[in-house]
Amino acid sequence: MIAEEDVRRAVESRDPRFDGWLFVAVTTTGVYCRPSCPAVMPRPENLRVFPSAAAAQVNGFRACKRCRPDASPGSPEWNSRADLVGRAMRLIADGVVDREGVAGLAGRLGYSRRQIHRQLVAEVGAGPQALARAQRAQTARLLLETTALPVSDVAFAAGFASIRQFNETVRRLFATTPTALRNARARSGAAPAPGVVPLRLAYRPPLDVPALLGFLGARPLPGVEEYADGVFRRSLSLPHGPGTVALWPVPGADHVGCEIRLADLRDLTTAVQRCRRLLDLDADQRSITAFLEADPLLRPLVAARPGRRVPGHPDAAELAARLLLDGDAALATLIRRHAEPLPVPVGAVTHLFPDAAALATLDHAGPGAPPGRGEALRALAAALAGGDLRLDPGADRRHARRRLLDLPGFDPLVVDHIRMRVLGDPDVFPARCPKVRHALRRLSNGAVPADVRALSECWRPWRSYATQHLWAGSPAPVISGV
Repeated sequence: MIAEEDVRRAVESRDPRFDGWLFVAVTTTGVYCRPSCPAVMPRPENLRVFPSAAAAQVNGFRACKRCRPDASPGSPEWNSRADLVGRAMRLIADGVVDREGVAGLAGRLGYSRRQIHRQLVAEVGAGPQALARAQRAQTARLLLETTALPVSDVAFAAGFASIRQFNETVRRLFATTPTALRNARARSGAAPAPGVVPLRLAYRPPLDVPALLGFLGARPLPGVEEYADGVFRRSLSLPHGPGTVALWPVPGADHVGCEIRLADLRDLTTAVQRCRRLLDLDADQRSITAFLEADPLLRPLVAARPGRRVPGHPDAAELAARLLLDGDAALATLIRRHAEPLPVPVGAVTHLFPDAAALATLDHAGPGAPPGRGEALRALAAALAGGDLRLDPGADRRHARRRLLDLPGFDPLVVDHIRMRVLGDPDVFPARCPKVRHALRRLSNGAVPADVRALSECWRPWRSYATQHLWAGSPAPVISGV
């Protein structure tokens, strides 16, 4: 929790580091803002502070039109927390409530709907329905401002049950009408092609966007990924159909350029969240950097790359295939034989990676695959396809680790990669990794500590970020682009 004194200082100084952490409402105007909003500061007795935009909306406040608090970077708290509330927040952001309802959310988490609602209200100030409604409103705003879709199509694509509900929500939360939001888009320029949504993905500096995209594109999967002229593109398998995303750096800005192409616009919320996790955009990087810089061993690495993030991955089966097969020939054969073509290719991105159900039926992994790795990949795919294992944003990270280690062919290093990149666990340390030990040897003047894992204890809870710095300080990544 953020201390009251920190809240006061954040509001007085208009500190953008607190954007997304908390939301400031003004009782005399009925508006809620980011802490960094440039509007005139109200009297302290007229301020209320909420832990989420949904909590401000539930209490009757509407979004400020100047600072657009609903579009601020997400709270880093939900990245790091592994408890029920953190898992629920990640699943709600991924659109589970819109697709499966609160009952589906409860089923994934293994708790009752009442327990989940009570804990979310206690810590976030709003229940799952209110949090999902706030997200639907933001999705609708994006569609109105960036596409030429009819307003009725926008309402249903954003997840609203009726046009009336959509109109009432927009008026209550934004103090305007859907038509007025659309006119703002019309004044800003021409609309993009149907199914294409241009976005700006906000983040908290520092972030070396070119280096991050370069890492993701260092070893692109043929047909699934492309990295050219500083732009990273890849296909996405989404709940209602395929999609593609293009990501590029915007010099001098605090956002990443993004263009999402969707077969079904209902997938927009999910696609945005997967892009954010792919680039680790909701991390509180200044705090993480300051914490790791305090350690004398890591200080030179962190000082050299203060914006280094933990790259995510949108597909557990795909990452596992890259880790287990680790051969371009085997991966290319897998994609050529089993990948699904995209209805509309984008550059060199022409296919979706085979889903878990397809991978579970493979007879072999293809030429170049190490012995036994094809069986390991099939075992994982069967567990994912059958629902015995979940590796989604709401997965219990400790349970997932135990379950992965029980699968044949999954050693701790492969499991650590999946925890770090698919589950977004910020506190993973692969002590047996040769590149980690090589970096520690260089930092320690040739002497690797006897107990590497004990050494890493002082880097909790940010050991995944420490690992990224150690990998960057070694001659090459463990698996380039993975």
